[in-house]
Amino acid sequence: MDLLQLRYFRMVARTENITRVAEELRVAQPSLSRTITRLESELGVPLFDRQGRRLRLNRFGTAFLARVDRALDELDSARRELADLAEEERGSVAVGAENLMVVQHVVADFVQAYPGVRVQLFSGTTEQVVARLTAGEIDLGLVSRPIAEPGIAVRELLDEEVLLAVSPRHRLANRDRVTVAELADEPFITTSPDYWQRRVLDRVFCRAGLRPNIACEGDEPAAIRNLVATGFGVGLLPSMASEYPGPPVAWLHIDDVHCRRTLHVCWREDAYLPLAAGRFREMAAERFARSQPGRPGPE
Repeated sequence: MDLLQLRYFRMVARTENITRVAEELRVAQPSLSRTITRLESELGVPLFDRQGRRLRLNRFGTAFLARVDRALDELDSARRELADLAEEERGSVAVGAENLMVVQHVVADFVQAYPGVRVQLFSGTTEQVVARLTAGEIDLGLVSRPIAEPGIAVRELLDEEVLLAVSPRHRLANRDRVTVAELADEPFITTSPDYWQRRVLDRVFCRAGLRPNIACEGDEPAAIRNLVATGFGVGLLPSMASEYPGPPVAWLHIDDVHCRRTLHVCWREDAYLPLAAGRFREMAAERFARSQPGRPGPE
């Protein structure tokens, strides 16, 4: 039994079509068939049920495929790990986030520290980020919702207050704090329910027995501050946004201790985490720990 046999078997098992696999591999179909037959002979059981020219993976083949997948995935992970060790200052990292502004400072620090590493960024909802992570399209995800997906490891990066942003010309602009009841008739600029900003808004109003007045709903969280600055409405933004340059707005605290968001970094537990991705994760943990006075740094 060799690796080539196992890789050929996995491809045939997934397609149940020797002709298609032979064409894809550019090998003779009889040669591929002999490889599968020789593997079955070595194992002592048939892996496929044969009906003329048709193949169907049987219960032996199904059980064997699960083990082969695990073994080949481990070998592929080992190859990536060795490549990382051989080129420690190179490699790549792919990161997904709900809003790319949340990672901009980490990215700036990272590319300065590791200029040879290729960084890819993707944005989307929590569900989209987790889907990319599960599919192996990204190495890390930064999300603001609890993740309970099997096989996904999660680490808290930041727990921060969510503030109310209003135009400098707004009637509340000179206030420091406001109650939810005082915001009952205010037009809110927010996101669709797929994003954390909307879930926090709905939750805060629900606790007060009210419903928010939604004036604008979209899928561009970064646009909220720009629209608030025009006086079109008010919006909820994370406290870290008050430290970023941008259109002038006034910031107020909301009298609700649950008006907060928690940022997490997540990654696949069952896959090798490239060296560059591990470094990015640790740099993100250190950066966000520094932004929270009194919070201990990463272990």
